[in-house]
Amino acid sequence: MPKLKTNRAASKRFRKTANGFKAYASHRRHNLGHKSSKLKRHARSGGSSLIHESDVGRVTQLLPNHK
Repeated sequence: MPKLKTNRAASKRFRKTANGFKAYASHRRHNLGHKSSKLKRHARSGGSSLIHESDVGRVTQLLPNHK
């Protein structure tokens, strides 16, 4: 039986927390100097950044070692 592999793209986009998986907002990786403060403020990770429970199964499949 081969090892289960983590999807590397998903591992960069999701983190496992005590309450589920947290998804980080887009447009927050680089070139932040010319972006508006409003865009950066709304893209911050808050309590609403947890993914919906209907998507948890899909993310768990992509991240098998993060259960």
